[in-house]
Amino acid sequence: MFAAALFSTLLAALPATAGDWPQILGPDRCGRAAADERLADAWPAAGPEVSWKKTVGSGYAGIAIADGRAFLFHRQGAKEVVEALDAATGETLWSDAHPTTFRPQVGGGDGPLCVPVAAGGTVITYGAQGVLSAHDAATGKQLWQRKTHEEYAAQEGYFGAGSTPVVAGGLVIVNVGGTKVAGKKGDCGVVAFRLDSGEPAWTATAEPASYAAPIAIEVDGAPRVVMVTRYQCLLLDPATGKVAWSFPFGMRGPTVNAATPVLGDPGHLLVTASYGIGSVYAAFDGRGVKPVWDGADSLATQYCTPVVVGAHAYCIDGREDGPPGDLKCVDVATGKVAWIEKGIGYGSLVAADGKLIVVRNDGSMKLVKASPEGCEILASARPLTGSVRALPALAGGRLYLRDDKTLVCLDVGK
Repeated sequence: MFAAALFSTLLAALPATAGDWPQILGPDRCGRAAADERLADAWPAAGPEVSWKKTVGSGYAGIAIADGRAFLFHRQGAKEVVEALDAATGETLWSDAHPTTFRPQVGGGDGPLCVPVAAGGTVITYGAQGVLSAHDAATGKQLWQRKTHEEYAAQEGYFGAGSTPVVAGGLVIVNVGGTKVAGKKGDCGVVAFRLDSGEPAWTATAEPASYAAPIAIEVDGAPRVVMVTRYQCLLLDPATGKVAWSFPFGMRGPTVNAATPVLGDPGHLLVTASYGIGSVYAAFDGRGVKPVWDGADSLATQYCTPVVVGAHAYCIDGREDGPPGDLKCVDVATGKVAWIEKGIGYGSLVAADGKLIVVRNDGSMKLVKASPEGCEILASARPLTGSVRALPALAGGRLYLRDDKTLVCLDVGK
């Protein structure tokens, strides 16, 4: 029943062009740019040309790009601020803000973590204290706002709310991690809000929140959402919140699920985490799920989401707070490691045009050929000097990176 020939699993996001990176990890939340995105084959010795720079506030939220606008979400003073910038020049087109008193429980920064989501002319932001806001993407007018942590008695967690919401079927679906509805104990770990009004549509599960973003897919022709929570991986019906299947993923204690789930072969799913959890590659359909391989030997990454190109997944293995991470190429079907580039350093990566851009936490980056034959480094640069934890965005030949003080737009196109 789990044979790939029996079903088809397709990403549900609309087709995107090279000018779009409208949400976390790109058009399809998989770390790959649009098919027509083209990258230069090498960079100048001084690195890619800088199109523009902008001083930014605190936070680890990456940039979203849609319709020529770059959406920035950061903290300035006692406010979380969402801004729309001209993606080509960095000029501020509009901005809005709401107050925040957030302080992390463990290390980290005090700004927002979640990448904005641009969908249907609306921009969704989710702040560190669970403030969910919707703005008109063109004008900046606030359409609605929900204080989800207050409404559903959710804890802020180690570093604040960090699971970027997903838009599916006209609903904004959020791993709130709530414990009470209207003051009464209830299943509100996952909550769906109407995109047009912000009104709650349904609540489901008692799952605590993770830092992993859910993904919208199709299974057997029906829309579904895959979500990694604090302790489970779930397949949800976005219309009702009904759970089709789940399997344990994560463990109690000082652990974090932070990498976004990704699709491998048709009808197959890869999830990964560090802290002794490791990875699970599973076959699934709309009725059930079955592991194909699991364990920590192939891959166990703290928060870098693997990027699947062809039959292989590329990822930085390890932890930011451990030894320097290794860049790995893994056969997704078997879990066999094709090659390892030792000690490359921890960070994130995106794929386009048969290449990988590896962005390291120290502000440096490498251009790597996406090939299972070996790690061929095509170019290196260091455009930023601060700590880079925000995910990169790639759209229209421009790479958008930010550290704790600066947002930079780099010309990396062919």
